[in-house]
Amino acid sequence: MKLTPKTEFDEPLLKFDFPSIHIGVAEYELGKTGCTVFYFPHGAIASVDIRGGAPGTIMAGDGWVDAICYAGGSLYGLEAATGVSAELFALRNYSTHWYDIAVVRGAIIFDFLPRDNSIYPDKELGKAALKAAKPDIFPLGARGAGRSATVGKVFDFSNAESAGQGGAFRQIGETKLAVFTIVNAIGAIVDRQGQVVRGLLNPNTGERCCTSDDLEQRIKFHLDARTAKGNTTLTLVATNQKLQSKQLKQLAKQVHGSMARAIQPFHTLDDGDVLYAVTTNEVENKYLETTALGILASELAWDAVLSCFANASSSN
Repeated sequence: MKLTPKTEFDEPLLKFDFPSIHIGVAEYELGKTGCTVFYFPHGAIASVDIRGGAPGTIMAGDGWVDAICYAGGSLYGLEAATGVSAELFALRNYSTHWYDIAVVRGAIIFDFLPRDNSIYPDKELGKAALKAAKPDIFPLGARGAGRSATVGKVFDFSNAESAGQGGAFRQIGETKLAVFTIVNAIGAIVDRQGQVVRGLLNPNTGERCCTSDDLEQRIKFHLDARTAKGNTTLTLVATNQKLQSKQLKQLAKQVHGSMARAIQPFHTLDDGDVLYAVTTNEVENKYLETTALGILASELAWDAVLSCFANASSSN
């Protein structure tokens, strides 16, 4: 079966100013699955923070990075990252010099539950995403790696709603700061007023509840409280501000921890949460130290989560 990648998307789009990051999004519409590639033309330094109990990754580690590939398709979707590597190999005239070897890091979400096929983001889709990569535009909602993402299915998938990928950007002086996230969480999305705004939807009443209330009711009435499998949130925090490796590592931890305000519950045994903090190391900003940068990035992460269902409809 011949699958044709889709790489151009209409609104909603996040438009921003960070030319040292190119973003490529590719999907197989028939499968309703895809990948999202973050390409750093001049390279970058990355630090990973893995907190979910069931992550699926390739080349997960700290250090130099040329691209990061997030994909659907569970572990099979890691093949998309090899497509990104292959396309970078071609762009570098197939040089096998040590310093020309492309470093592509990747992670996946399990997105098979809402769809009835076994199509996954393969090598060709990864190639297509990198070829389509361009700066300053990021499709929001059920696109790319988040094409079939869902949230809020803690104890029952019938309570889930569709989600997707979200992003947010801010500039402070010369410092650029962006957060992009693929939200496929077991937990529900919560706004700044503490209200559940996506997931945990009762299909009969149209009302949403919070996880703790749902659990208390299940305990009270001796109902099943086993949790749903196949969940993951993948996040990228990117800045152009120069950071040492220790600072970058702590930034990743700080922002990842903060996201538990927006996704509840988060970092569970049934999630595979992965966050990369990346710096392109272009500017100095002595007035904005790492902790302050982390506070700003944490608020952007919440904004990014809230934008992940911009074009999504209920899965029920």
